[in-house]
Amino acid sequence: MIKAGIIGGAGYTAGELLRILLFHPEVEVAFVQSSSNAGNPVSDVHVDLLGETDLLFTDELPLDKADVIFLCMGHGKSAEFFEKTNLPANLKVIDLSHDFRLKREGNEFIYGLPELNREEIKNAGKVANPGCFATGIQLAFLPLAANGLLIGEMHVQAITGSTGAGQQPTATSHFSWRSGNLSAYKIFQHQHEGEILQSMKQLQPEFSEELNFVPVRGNHTRGIFVSAYTRFEGSLNEAKEIYRSFYKTHPFIFVADKNPSLKQVMNTNKAVIYLEKHRDKLVIVSLTDNLLKGASGQAVQNMNLMFGLDEKSGLNLKPVAF
Repeated sequence: MIKAGIIGGAGYTAGELLRILLFHPEVEVAFVQSSSNAGNPVSDVHVDLLGETDLLFTDELPLDKADVIFLCMGHGKSAEFFEKTNLPANLKVIDLSHDFRLKREGNEFIYGLPELNREEIKNAGKVANPGCFATGIQLAFLPLAANGLLIGEMHVQAITGSTGAGQQPTATSHFSWRSGNLSAYKIFQHQHEGEILQSMKQLQPEFSEELNFVPVRGNHTRGIFVSAYTRFEGSLNEAKEIYRSFYKTHPFIFVADKNPSLKQVMNTNKAVIYLEKHRDKLVIVSLTDNLLKGASGQAVQNMNLMFGLDEKSGLNLKPVAF
C-alpha cells in the first residue's frame, strides 16, 4: 500500500483528496496535517466524512511514515515549506500551489498535466499540479499546439465556481454576494496565464501570439466552463479528428458531438471538449470540475502515474445529474 500524507489538510482541495484517497484501493492515508485543527477529528472540518474515517488532524510532520505527500497550502507556503524542511530522499511530492509550476533554474518539479507530460510524470519525484483554470484552458488548445496549428491569438472566457477561491470566506465568495451574480476579475492578468503559455510553447516553440483571458466568478460552487476561440484554417471535421487523435490515449478527456453542460463533469475527473467552426475561427468549449480535474483528482492521477498504477485507479467518480 502507498502511504500518503496531506499537509494543509483543512481546505477544499485536501477534503477532495481525502474523499478519493480513503477509498483508493492502493492507498492508506498516513496523516493529515493542520496546525489550526490539531487533535480534532478530520470529520469535524470535512463533515461529509463523518462515519468514513477516524483520522485526527496533527500538527506534526511524520514524513518518515509516508511514501508521498500532497501539499495543499496557500500559494507561497509550499516554497517556504521546502526551505525549512528536510525531506526523506525517496519521498515523492505533489504540490497543489502555484509555487513550482513555472520552469526556472533549480526547479526540480515536473509540470503535472498528464495530457502534456505523462511520461515525465511517471519518472518524477516532485510534481507541480496545474492550476484549475490552466487545466481547462490548456486542454482546449493542446491538440492544436501539438500539431503546430496555433496560428493566432488565444481568446478565452472562463467561468469558475466559488470553491475556486478557497475555503476562507471573502467578500466575493459570500453567499449573498455570489448567488445570482457574475463578475469578471484579473482581466488579461490572471496568475495562470504563465503556465498556459509555457505549455503551448513546449509543444509549439515558435508560438508567440497573445493569450486574451477573461476570468469570471460564477454563481455556482464548483466547475469551470471555458469558452475559447482561435484562428483555424481547416474544417470542423478535421478539427475533431485532430482532437480525438490527440486524446485517444488519455482516459479522462472526451470530445463531444453535442454541446455539453457543466453538470456532465461535476464530481468527476473528466474533461469534456466540444468544437464548432465559424468562419475562420475554431470555437472550443472545455468543461472541468475545478476541485477534481482542476486540482485533487488530477493530483491523484499524477500519483497513480508516479507509482506505476493504472492512471484511473481510485478515480471512478460519478457525475451529479441534478
